[in-house]
Amino acid sequence: MAHTKQVLDRWGNPVRRAELAKHEEPSMIGGVRSPLTGYPGDGLNPERLASILREADAGDPIRYLELAETIEERDLHYLGVLGTRRRSVSQLDITVEPSDDSDLAEQIAERVRTWLKRDELTEELFDILDALGKGYSFTHIRWDTSEGQFEPAALEYCDPRWFRFDRRDLKTPRMLNPQTGEEEILPPFQYIYAPMKAKSGLPLRSGLARVALWAWLFKAFTQRDWAIFTQTYGQPLRIGKYGPGTSEEDRKTLFRAVANIAGDCAAIIPESMMIEFQEAKSIGASTDHYERRSDWLDKQTSKLVLGQTSTTDAETGGLGSGKEHRQVQEDIERADAKQLGAIINRDLIRPWVQLEYGVDAPAPRLKVGRPEEEDLASFSKALSPLVARGLRVKQSEVRAKFGLSDPGETDDVIGGKSEKTPQTSPKAAPAPTETGPAAPQSEIEGRLNVHLGVLGGVGAERAAEASEGRSAPISPEAGLAARLETDGRKAMASMLARIEAMLRASSSLEEFRETLLAGYGDLDASELHQALALADLAAHSGGRAMVEGEADG
Repeated sequence: MAHTKQVLDRWGNPVRRAELAKHEEPSMIGGVRSPLTGYPGDGLNPERLASILREADAGDPIRYLELAETIEERDLHYLGVLGTRRRSVSQLDITVEPSDDSDLAEQIAERVRTWLKRDELTEELFDILDALGKGYSFTHIRWDTSEGQFEPAALEYCDPRWFRFDRRDLKTPRMLNPQTGEEEILPPFQYIYAPMKAKSGLPLRSGLARVALWAWLFKAFTQRDWAIFTQTYGQPLRIGKYGPGTSEEDRKTLFRAVANIAGDCAAIIPESMMIEFQEAKSIGASTDHYERRSDWLDKQTSKLVLGQTSTTDAETGGLGSGKEHRQVQEDIERADAKQLGAIINRDLIRPWVQLEYGVDAPAPRLKVGRPEEEDLASFSKALSPLVARGLRVKQSEVRAKFGLSDPGETDDVIGGKSEKTPQTSPKAAPAPTETGPAAPQSEIEGRLNVHLGVLGGVGAERAAEASEGRSAPISPEAGLAARLETDGRKAMASMLARIEAMLRASSSLEEFRETLLAGYGDLDASELHQALALADLAAHSGGRAMVEGEADG
């Protein structure tokens, strides 16, 4: 009799298939899984924050998790950058690779690909990535067993307050019993446990929120002081004046008018009384430090979550800084995607395959991330001269790189083999004319060409290409212009490449202008200067030679 292997989870706990068909215990007000939450952020100060973090370190994360939720609701900047990081990963392409070349492996991989086409997947991955802020997240797997099969029907977000960590190591996850509140082992194959650490260490101490809480607290103090200052000094000082002998009743009338004029913007006072508005001087300059401090704390939060500031705070830097900041963001995105892929493979794909196909079935590998982009322009530029020298390349491989299909016989196509242009035979030497023999070659080239050697003899080549009969005038200036154009183009190419790099790295014309002004002085124009200097020297020397020749007769 064949023995069926026992399915075990990653911690060695046996899987009970009957338990997988049960639905998650719902949350209920007054129960262990209450949907109501506390607000430890109200009246928070450094002492209370430190106490909350120490509680989490000791294994009681309730107030820490509630506080992490609070700053996502109250700090616009933190919510924006954290949401950007989570959404950028949750919308990445997902590919599935079979574990081997067998038919069963390909069949399982294709089934996983079909399941991944669900519209709800992006939102489910976004919820799993709640682990970026808090350090970890739990997602319940609702299995579909309607026809005896095992297939994930939905991935449901779980409140992290329903879970704890083993008090002995603070690493192994535990679940609170919905009825008794006691800590129990995590039911096998029912949850995706996603620890995503911003730093090495315990999961409770590895979330971005643990660091962002301090920035939010200090910014809250700054904004409170800014609001008090604005309320106190932002409004003009109202002064009511009354003359000698004013009655007590008139004084009360004047005071009520002064007190109410800011809110009501209207008052009635006797004609003999007067109200003056004293404007506060230099209010703008005295409040700049509040705004600068708030902006600085926001930039630190951007660095914490996204690794840079240029994509969130409109920071303009030097040459290539925008591109470097984008590369930092892509590095973080790639790392998050690899972590997410590993978690889904471990807690969803492998359990699914083991339940449906058996313990030893080949589980496919799921990969999250952008496809590797290849520089096709550089590839084309490198391939063309190699093909011209005789390198044989498959057309199918080249088309595959560009994503082009092989055209059929009846398809309209663009391009093809270029026709070879007939080679022109060298010009024969002109025959002597009836009036007399042709002038000597050296005489036709002219005295100016002797001084064009520094430019590579372009003038001499142009002189040798005169029309038949050599009756057309020779233009040494054209040779100078052609050589200068050739040398100048090389020099300008390197400068334009630097400027184009600045343009590509800029996200707006304003940023490009600032980058260009900052980096213009670093452009290397020495090659262009040398080409212009050589052209000027040749023109000057040639001109002097012509003048001297004409003077000699």
